[in-house]
Amino acid sequence: MREVELKGIVPDLEATRAALRTAGALLSYKGRLEDKRYDTPERALALRDHVLRLRVYRDTTVRAMLDWKGPTTYQDGYKVREEHSVSLGHPDDLALMLERLGYVVTREIDREIEQYTVAGATVRIERYPRMDVLVEVEGEPDAIERGIVLLALPRALFTSERLPDYVRHFEDRTGQRAAICDRELTGDYRYSATDA
Repeated sequence: MREVELKGIVPDLEATRAALRTAGALLSYKGRLEDKRYDTPERALALRDHVLRLRVYRDTTVRAMLDWKGPTTYQDGYKVREEHSVSLGHPDDLALMLERLGYVVTREIDREIEQYTVAGATVRIERYPRMDVLVEVEGEPDAIERGIVLLALPRALFTSERLPDYVRHFEDRTGQRAAICDRELTGDYRYSATDA
């Protein structure tokens, strides 16, 4: 499967939600989203720009996905990666298996999200522990562009930048250290933002 996406900062969360309602967007998920990225201790996956991710959705139930992403490319201004996912049972069991295989967690990412479908695109609003609210629009390029129009946000806000770029922009603009996982709110910055 091919992942094609753009991200942008949400300047007014309520206005963005209202635009989605007006556009008839369907809310497909609202709740907590936790990512743990795994690699070898030597970072063999990161050196090849591969991602091995355990993603956990928590609302009234818990469901998990194991994702692999290939190297990032950029096509016509969009971020593009090959991606494959599989649904899983209990995430703690898989985490234990990955650790027993020698993988280590290289990054945690925690956020509250609202995920919508509209105009053939998936739109996900992401609220991190301490950082700008982001919106990600994913789908084929035409669907992404239709989704952006329906969000009623300037097209110039959307880029193919990665999460570490948004962390850096937030920190440069505010002078505050961003927190993209819960442990960073307590001052525990064991993970590098570049692994996000």
